[in-house]
Amino acid sequence: MSGAPTLAALRRYAVARTLFAPTTLARALARLRFVQADPIRAPARAQDLILRHRVAGYRAGDLERRYAQLAVEEDFFVNYGFVTRELHALMHPRTPRTRWTPTEKRRAAEILAFVRERGHAQPRDVDAAFDHGRVENYWGGASNATTQLLDRMHYRGLVRIARREKGVRVYAAREIGIGSKPDTAAQLDALLDVAIALYAPLPSSTLSWFAHRMRVAAPQFARGRAAALKRARLRLAHATVAGTTWYWPAGEDLAAFAPDDECRLLAPFDPIVWDRERFERLWGWDYRFEAYTPAAKRRFGYYALPMLLGDRVVGWANVSAEGGRLACDVGYARRHARAPRRALDIELEALRAFLRL
Repeated sequence: MSGAPTLAALRRYAVARTLFAPTTLARALARLRFVQADPIRAPARAQDLILRHRVAGYRAGDLERRYAQLAVEEDFFVNYGFVTRELHALMHPRTPRTRWTPTEKRRAAEILAFVRERGHAQPRDVDAAFDHGRVENYWGGASNATTQLLDRMHYRGLVRIARREKGVRVYAAREIGIGSKPDTAAQLDALLDVAIALYAPLPSSTLSWFAHRMRVAAPQFARGRAAALKRARLRLAHATVAGTTWYWPAGEDLAAFAPDDECRLLAPFDPIVWDRERFERLWGWDYRFEAYTPAAKRRFGYYALPMLLGDRVVGWANVSAEGGRLACDVGYARRHARAPRRALDIELEALRAFLRL
């Protein structure tokens, strides 16, 4: 596009570049490369709510049901979710910042041998075989030590999630081949490019956050993060709009992206709305995810789904499915911001089909 872009152009681009025409599940995953996961069902898990807008005929739970046949892995990228095998390979072999203690190393070797011998194992199988007691978890509660150790083994790439059974992880040993010495700069650039492609256009602060986040995605490359951020700023297209510098993949014409005018209820972690700073700058109000906020302090609701209308996020909806019926409570960011009743009805009917109501 000629001249400096406007906020309106950035909004259209932010929506249209990631909200592509519905395709097959395999192709959608290959295009996104990362789908954030969340266990809360309100009315469905975040990964399903994200994919339903991008996969033709998608139904809640399809990703879990078909996971074993897809070229994806559960893993941590910028957050926990589903990654393509190519992205997974960029992050492994992963060398964590903290080392095993001698006891942890011994226990991990025993668990790995147990999982490899069985082929597949759930955490309860490992707990039954190894009584390692209880340990404090991330949230201050107590967890089985073996379950926590399995999580850490999964992060290190020693085991993988083969599938889930009613939401429970089923582990398998991950065989790690010996490859050539990694090209740190190239791999970090490729990792950053995945995040940029998914969440563009990015405010400068978000781009910096992604570079910082690589310390978790690929801690073995931690020393190269500052240089990777510098290279990204040089190679990406960018412009300063309304006092903020924005970045997006070089060669992409913002004017070439135009969203449709449909109404969609998005997951709180959908690429369109995930970045809260970008959200406020593009749409002018401060949506928040409040599932972990005390009920008395919530402004939007337990699991408010941002309401997209064309290229505008005009409000939100709290949706529940009980007894085969769909209930929807809608709120709007501004007094005169409204979704046409017909457009909202079409979206709610699509939700009913997605939930198999």
